[in-house]
Amino acid sequence: MFVPPSYHTPSCPIVNIRLTEVCVSQVFGTVVNWRLTVTESLKTRAASTLSSPILSLPSATRLQASTVDWSAFAQKWRESYGKFTQDYTASKSSSGEDTLSFKTVDQHHHESLISLLDEYQLHGLWSADEIKEISLIWHFLIPWPDSPSGLEEINKLGIQTCTLSNGNVSLLTDMAAFAHLPWTHVISSEHFGAYKPAPEVYKGAAKMLGLEPGECAMIAAHLGDLKAARECGLKTIYVERENEEPWSKEAVGKAKVEGWTDLWVGLEDGEGHRKGFLEIARRLAE
Repeated sequence: MFVPPSYHTPSCPIVNIRLTEVCVSQVFGTVVNWRLTVTESLKTRAASTLSSPILSLPSATRLQASTVDWSAFAQKWRESYGKFTQDYTASKSSSGEDTLSFKTVDQHHHESLISLLDEYQLHGLWSADEIKEISLIWHFLIPWPDSPSGLEEINKLGIQTCTLSNGNVSLLTDMAAFAHLPWTHVISSEHFGAYKPAPEVYKGAAKMLGLEPGECAMIAAHLGDLKAARECGLKTIYVERENEEPWSKEAVGKAKVEGWTDLWVGLEDGEGHRKGFLEIARRLAE
């Protein structure tokens, strides 16, 4: 039986780490296949509701739910997360202290799901409790096939692995247990009261690990995340994932030619099934 590791948390800097590098990774899309999991979960849940012999739905809701493109719905849900984290600014008092508690990604996912159901005119499709439960789909995402074993191989090299995600801590620890992801540390933007691409997240993670930024390598399937990490002094590793990169083909090509990532792992890189994180591990071992 898989037993999730005992993660270090942010109450104090993690000490006695003297590695040349720690690999910190973006999670959604990089380590896990959110699109497949969320789309299929929504489809399954909707089909179950529509076929229930004991539930009475408004006819308009039933008709609307039967025609929803749940893949497009999932994409809109994901895009709302991107906009939320990009635009988020913690409210500060004149003294510089937070006047409002930090809003987590879980809270956003719940609120945005309610908004999307309203936008799609799916009133009454699910109860308030069901909507809350569905909003937690993001805790239980299926990993890309190479992620668990790839992370383990990186660990075996003596290089620690760590999340550096906008997902909140409870989300990330649930995901690690569910998807058998052997991170040695969990660090979240929640620890810093800010969201990437805020510099304090990248620099704060290195500080928590007891390292200089240049001793950390950021792994991501999104060049925007890597660009922000690089500007904070971290090394950068790009791992291409299908349908994940929001930058245009021209911008991606330009970034690759300019060589501002320290390692570039394309979709076809690696032998056989040894793609993604397994290919990263192989190159780190060279």
